[in-house]
Amino acid sequence: MHILLVASAFNSLTQRVLAELQDHGHTVGVALALGNDDALREAVRTHAPALIVAPMLTTAIPEDIWSAHTCLIVHPGPPGDRGPSSLDWTLREGAQSWGVTVLAAVAEMDAGDVWAWSPLKVPPLAGKSDLYRGEVADAAIDAVLLAVERFASGKYKPKRQKAADLAAGWRPFLKQAERRIDWTRESTESVLRQLRAADSQPGVLDELLGAQWYLHGAYPEDELRGTPGELIATRAGAVCRATIDGAVWIVQMRPWRAPGSGLASFKLPAADALGDLLPAGLPEVPAPLQLPAGRRTWTDMRYSEHGGVGVLNFSFPGGAMSRVQCRRLLEAYRFARTRPTSVLVLGGLRDFFSNGIHLNVIEAAPDPAEESWANIHAMNDLVEAVITTTDRLTVAALGGNAAAGGVMLALAADEVWCRDGAILNPHYKLMGLYGSEYWTYTLPRRVGEAEAQRLTQSALPVSAKRAVELGMAERVLQAAPEELGDEVMRLATQLAASPDLAARIAKKQAKRAEDESVKPLQQYRDEELTHMRRNFFDRSEPHAALRSAFVRKEKAQHTPAHVAQLGLPR
Repeated sequence: MHILLVASAFNSLTQRVLAELQDHGHTVGVALALGNDDALREAVRTHAPALIVAPMLTTAIPEDIWSAHTCLIVHPGPPGDRGPSSLDWTLREGAQSWGVTVLAAVAEMDAGDVWAWSPLKVPPLAGKSDLYRGEVADAAIDAVLLAVERFASGKYKPKRQKAADLAAGWRPFLKQAERRIDWTRESTESVLRQLRAADSQPGVLDELLGAQWYLHGAYPEDELRGTPGELIATRAGAVCRATIDGAVWIVQMRPWRAPGSGLASFKLPAADALGDLLPAGLPEVPAPLQLPAGRRTWTDMRYSEHGGVGVLNFSFPGGAMSRVQCRRLLEAYRFARTRPTSVLVLGGLRDFFSNGIHLNVIEAAPDPAEESWANIHAMNDLVEAVITTTDRLTVAALGGNAAAGGVMLALAADEVWCRDGAILNPHYKLMGLYGSEYWTYTLPRRVGEAEAQRLTQSALPVSAKRAVELGMAERVLQAAPEELGDEVMRLATQLAASPDLAARIAKKQAKRAEDESVKPLQQYRDEELTHMRRNFFDRSEPHAALRSAFVRKEKAQHTPAHVAQLGLPR
């Protein structure tokens, strides 16, 4: 069946719905709903779809489209729930269970007949964006696939929602005035709920050190204390702020700017955003790489050991890895290599694995080109360390999405395990970059030269299932986001106990030596960086403008050409 996806952005859920429908044998097109109804009408005429599915919409589909075609809207709430801030209200109110509904488009928002819905559990510590990419996306896929199956059967009659339920379920847009935090009165748990309900967009508008900021990302702190509302410590770019009964770590901030006052602001590590405003003498309180059980604190990387398995967890906001973060992770990786293990796992947490270099930090740097150059070298050093680990097996465990250099970091490992639902974008093209991280070595050796070129040039998402079929990954893990760590540990323990482990390590050592004799890793790196240096430093290159638009979340003006052609005859 030919299906047209209509979405306000080619975001993570739109990409996942696209990949899943393709995996189920459908041809799928994409049209972005960007406020130009005539362009959307033309896309519908061009595609002549059997069905329209809207994974994420911020504007209404025109009536002449939904009255002529079956249009299925994905709403991040159970039947009866309505409104534009569904997940925000859910997290703010501390709900433990929720759902996703697929319903017919009608004139009244979220009031159409229900084609399918899927329940979900709300994890206790997840922020909105993490929940959206995890449990919500899983439930959305279940509901979409069921709705598509029911539509294809031609026999299913969708369920009408009751007027009383629709009236009771309406919740309005959650405004900043309702999100505001009173640091002198609110508990840690209350502050966390407010911040998680706004993460990563729109953030919570707040005043700090004489300026207004949007706060993004919050985690509890169980030891540090101070005067409510005041900053009491920093850690790896985050700031710790006291509450009436404890403290929270705030990971990212962005300055408020009056509408029309220039370029839009963007998120940075909180301490970087505050810069010279940070109080003198504020202590930097590092988190140990190995934390005792039961601690409630924030850190972006942890190491643990279980028999012959070492696990280096890391999690960076948005999956972006700055020069400093790459170097810290490399230091942690080198420590992990000193441990007496035979299997070393990288990742293994829910949400993003990595999206490569940190474009926001680069954009904010005094010299973005120089910062880009330093960041790519730091990323390359990390990837090289993984590739050249020959005394044990390495596993990259992807709990969520990966893109660009983050995919290549995963491919540096001996095995790649992806949670079912993870989406890989193994390309740099849309950011005007050639790419580095030894991709010209790691990607072709897994998928072949021709497929490597297709993947990097087509700039389209790859599902976990498809990644295994292509040879980019070894396993698809059937685990909920919260259960991923346990499943990774179970499989890694089996791998460490495998009777052919020693033979595999010996074979790996021989292969690495052979590859090095044919073409040294340094040569791959030098060739890639010749292109990247031009991308970064040549002012005629498009990268700087693309980076600026990306970090400031500038709205697309039309459906990108590489997406607009999907599903159409060639």
